[in-house]
Amino acid sequence: MNTFFLICFVLGLVMSLLAAFGGLGRLHFGHVHGHFGVHTHGVAHGVHARHPGSSMSAINGFTLPAFLGWFGGAGYLLYNYSPLVISAVLILAIVSGLVGAGFIYVILFKLLLPRERVLSPEDTRMDGVVGRVSDEIRPGGGIGEILFSQTGALRGAPARSESGQPIARGTEVVVLRYAKGIAYVSPLDELTTWDRTQQ
Repeated sequence: MNTFFLICFVLGLVMSLLAAFGGLGRLHFGHVHGHFGVHTHGVAHGVHARHPGSSMSAINGFTLPAFLGWFGGAGYLLYNYSPLVISAVLILAIVSGLVGAGFIYVILFKLLLPRERVLSPEDTRMDGVVGRVSDEIRPGGGIGEILFSQTGALRGAPARSESGQPIARGTEVVVLRYAKGIAYVSPLDELTTWDRTQQ
C-alpha cells in the first residue's frame, strides 16, 4: 500500500505541475472541454466577454491531479503513522482527496475564472486609439513610441508619423493604421483642425 499511495501522490504532484505550466488543463472529460487559457489583449471597443469557468466539469485537468495528490499523501501518512485499519485509511484518504479537489475547484472555477473575460478579435483593433508620444518620432519614417490606455492598463507601441513629419514628445496622437507591429499616427489637433475645415 505504501507504494500505491506514493505513486498516487507523485502522479498527482507531477500532473498538477503540468496543469499549471504545461497545458494539462486542456484535458477533455466527456462532452466538457476543459481548456482554461484566457486571452486578454486588445483595445476595448465594446467588450464581448464570456466566463471561462461557467460550464466546467468538476472532474478536469486541475481537480483530478489535486485529488490524486491529496489522496496519496493522506493515505501514505495515515497508513504509516496511525493505528487505523486499511479500510479506514482508504476512506479517510478518499475524503482528503475530495476535499483537496473541491478546494481547487472552488478557488479556480467559482472565484477566479468567473472574473476573467475573453475579448473578441474586434477588440484588438488599434485604429482610432488615442495616445501620447513618449519617445519623439523622428522625420522621414523614424520610429518613436506612443503610450495609450487599453482595457484599463497603460500600454506602449512603436510608432511612425503617417505624414513623415516629426512629432514631438508629449504630443497627443491618434492611430490611423497599424501594420507589422507599428502604429502609424498623426497629431490629434491636426485631425481636429482638418475636420473643422471640412464642415
